[in-house]
Amino acid sequence: MALDDRTIGHPSPRWLLGLSLLKMAWLGGFPGGLREILDPRSCLLLASLPSTPSPAERFLGAKLPSSEHLSVADATWLALNVVSGGGSFSSSQPIGVTKIAKSVIAPLADQNISVFMLSTYQTDFILVRERDLPFVTHTLSSEFTILRVVNGETVAAENLGITNGFVKPKMVQRPVIHPLSSPSNRFCVTSLDPDTLPTVATLLMDVMFYSNGVKDPLASGDDCDHIRFFSFSLIEGYISLVMDVQTQQRFPSNLLFTSASGELWKMVRIGGQPLGFDECGIVAQISEPLAAADIPAYYISTFKFDHALVPEENINGVISALKVSQAEKH
Repeated sequence: MALDDRTIGHPSPRWLLGLSLLKMAWLGGFPGGLREILDPRSCLLLASLPSTPSPAERFLGAKLPSSEHLSVADATWLALNVVSGGGSFSSSQPIGVTKIAKSVIAPLADQNISVFMLSTYQTDFILVRERDLPFVTHTLSSEFTILRVVNGETVAAENLGITNGFVKPKMVQRPVIHPLSSPSNRFCVTSLDPDTLPTVATLLMDVMFYSNGVKDPLASGDDCDHIRFFSFSLIEGYISLVMDVQTQQRFPSNLLFTSASGELWKMVRIGGQPLGFDECGIVAQISEPLAAADIPAYYISTFKFDHALVPEENINGVISALKVSQAEKH
């Protein structure tokens, strides 16, 4: 559940929709393993079911109330997870979008395949449309052994040798074509034991639906103001949270897991108008310059914006590199 800086009012049909989304996320309403619910105020719900790739409408209609604030994507999305040594999600580690920029993100962009990116505390996912899976398999099969999870069993994905007709270009220049901004917030990427959810349920509801957030008193006078951003992902029993430091301070200190270094992250926000689903190459435009500079990044795609989180000490270099790439389009 990725919430941005638009606010929500008192109990309303949107609030009822929000309660239904929380129930699905916290109480196991999705039949599949990956639950990533995008902000209902963005007028979009994206359901990705790695083990149950049935049409979203098959279960959404029974779980969510009818609402003018909700529209369902006209496609089912599948989650790809890059793991090493033939492992599983539970044994994988976060690698960041820059580590797979050349091997996964760029080849899919070359083939005009639209992706959503979801980095979590535990690992990273690339979401693709189910109808694009044959093209994805063909594109990545030369570099990866591709497996699918079917009814809880891991099996080899069939490579039908199907292409979408796009010929891989020899050299691709992908300038950044969307507006960039860097909010003043400092963020942390953390995790939470699912058994402690009841302890913080009221706080989570306040953070996601009522609180407008507090500006970081240590933030410098950046061009962009403090924004409201909170991401909640529940994946196979693992919870991942992305929040700014002020929100983190509202949680009991002994409940959140963080890295040993306790490093903080700054955000690059991509987009002006809603990015939507159909444009290809947005993740590649951002991840390739970061990969070239060997800068790690978490990446969270949403309907309206994309968000890249980079180590706080690297933010100035990242903005400079991306602005150079942005200038290349002119």
